[in-house]
Amino acid sequence: MTQQPTPTPAPEARAFDADRVDFAAAQRSDAFQKLRKDQRSFIFPMALIFLVWYFLYAILAIYVPSFMTTKVWGNINVGVVMGLLQFVSTFAITGLYVRFANRTLDPQAAALRADLENDVYPSTHTRGSHS
Repeated sequence: MTQQPTPTPAPEARAFDADRVDFAAAQRSDAFQKLRKDQRSFIFPMALIFLVWYFLYAILAIYVPSFMTTKVWGNINVGVVMGLLQFVSTFAITGLYVRFANRTLDPQAAALRADLENDVYPSTHTRGSHS
């Protein structure tokens, strides 16, 4: 039985010390504000579109049942099709958000994190002082 060589440990990365960061300054930064604006520019319109779509489905089911019971194919009616499309739209929105986040938000967040880790927003207080 041969013994496996012990792997060489990776050099220690500098541990992130949150006490060194002025998070309020980072939050006021243009980079953070752009990240928030970009995130909201996707989330709010998409949430509004989905809610309108969902309530349209519910309102049609309540107030126009004759439309919702219209046969499409065999025993499948408009209500079933629209109900299944609710699931499809949920997965589609999730996929669109993931793509948007990967392309737009993640690079910005990574840059902001690098700034935080590289003391771009240094704290003005020392450890233990709470002013």
